[in-house]
Amino acid sequence: MKLGEALRLRSDNYKKIEELRARAMASAQMQDGQEIPDDPNDLLAQIERLSRETLSLVQRINRTNVATVLPSGQHLVDALAERDHYLALRAPYSGVAKAAVEPQQRYLRSEIKIVRTVDPKGLHKRLDELSRDHRLLDVVIQEANWNTELAD
Repeated sequence: MKLGEALRLRSDNYKKIEELRARAMASAQMQDGQEIPDDPNDLLAQIERLSRETLSLVQRINRTNVATVLPSGQHLVDALAERDHYLALRAPYSGVAKAAVEPQQRYLRSEIKIVRTVDPKGLHKRLDELSRDHRLLDVVIQEANWNTELAD
């Protein structure tokens, strides 16, 4: 199995576990005389089975990420951390840039004048750089995901 397939399966398992959890909670109590749609104990057993399967899958994914070296010489696990770094940096730049360009309304000259303390153009330029770096690294990571065999 390729790493990319394992990542897709992991995501599917997390979604299925959440769906089963919601169904189990909805079936935990019923009005007297009504039939429950699902047996919560059966759903919990399914969650446990799927959770054990997902744990094994995640451990194999982690071993693969640590062992895989990208063409640049960087380990995949380090590239993932770097990609997350770019993503985390984008949020503050985006927020400050948005706050800097919001229009300020003054109805009278006697009202307080609001001035910018940052250069929105410079912030947008840095945001574009971070987005580009994130995108380029993500392409390399995705390529590795679909070309790398999952470790045992």
